[in-house]
Amino acid sequence: MLRIGRAVRGPENTRLPDRPLRILELRSVRGTGGGPEKTILLGTARTDPSRYAITVCYLRDERDPVFHIDRRAQDLPVDYVEIRERHSFDRQVWHQLKALVKARQIEIVHAHDYKTDLLAWMLGRRAGVIPFATAHGWTGHSARERYVYYPADRYLLARFPHVVAVSTDIKQQLVGAGARPDDVTVVLNAIDPAAFVRRREDEPAARRRFGVAAGEFAIGAVGRLEPQKDFAALIRAFAGVVARIPEARLLIAGDGSLRRDLQAQIDVLNLGGVCQLLGHVDDVALFHHALDLFVQSSVYEGTPNSVLEAMALETGIVATDAGGTAELARDQVEGIIIRYGDVEMLTSAVLAAIQRTDLRCERVRAARRRVETELSFDTRLRRVEAIYDRLAGRLPPRPPRENQLTPCETS
Repeated sequence: MLRIGRAVRGPENTRLPDRPLRILELRSVRGTGGGPEKTILLGTARTDPSRYAITVCYLRDERDPVFHIDRRAQDLPVDYVEIRERHSFDRQVWHQLKALVKARQIEIVHAHDYKTDLLAWMLGRRAGVIPFATAHGWTGHSARERYVYYPADRYLLARFPHVVAVSTDIKQQLVGAGARPDDVTVVLNAIDPAAFVRRREDEPAARRRFGVAAGEFAIGAVGRLEPQKDFAALIRAFAGVVARIPEARLLIAGDGSLRRDLQAQIDVLNLGGVCQLLGHVDDVALFHHALDLFVQSSVYEGTPNSVLEAMALETGIVATDAGGTAELARDQVEGIIIRYGDVEMLTSAVLAAIQRTDLRCERVRAARRRVETELSFDTRLRRVEAIYDRLAGRLPPRPPRENQLTPCETS
């Protein structure tokens, strides 16, 4: 039986290694993935290879026909590998992972989900690496996830040498599970402001692409059609908005298990002509060019990339205070932030954003400034690299390089 104890605390010396620190980014995901994939792939691509030699490894279920992280990775300067698994408990994954760690001489394993958190911990015990993790949140809704996997994951992460939490709420959950506060660092998700820029000249074509007519006010939302996003509440709130402002339109980009239910709700409320489920939208930036306002109605989030994208693309924001949302867009500064689950408040906030164009534009400008500074991808990357450097201080001394002289030798 695997025994889980708290990691031994070692020295916290920061040092510049005599060769790159060897790190394995480890992730298991099905389908197209989500925000963590942007963080992992883009972060690795922008890391200084002279200081950090990063291998990105994805566990890929051979039964998954949608997975395409490999296609996203091939366009980036990333050392990308996959370990194929025949099913969720394929023992060969463990043997292949140990072989990869040995071959690449990995020193830190950076995990990103409950499955790879466990694998990183086991590698720490069996292969001598330092386990490290980013806690992106626990958003599944199955009974097994909510009552078995997620509590076990929080318990395990609380015993890691260090964890990055993408929101204060997630840090509090980890501390509640037994983590030392100093061993959990909040690092909000971030965005590359240069990659997400609104070009006013592209707006007319984008509005035509998504069927927004001249004079209409386009409200948009982005996310999986799952309970976490609470699009049912958004549709109810929109019914109140369009009753007051007939030129309002609601476009929801995303797909998921609730699509049929949400479409039935739209039909029952007679919103078919003004509310549309778009399905998956590949070009989120183009979508934002068609929008006047972005709305997030979630009941749970980590720190949502969709809000960061809206901030960077200068779309007005109304969002619930789920997870770390209020740490990204602050109420009345970069957006309007309301209590989640309150449909009446959501309706009022959307109406206020539509009717006060001057305040909406002020918040849009403030949001853009913030993603160019505190919430830029480079700022986030430097914070994570600083943690790598601290963890490197716990590694045993490296043997001298071949042909390297010792202090007592002379040439």
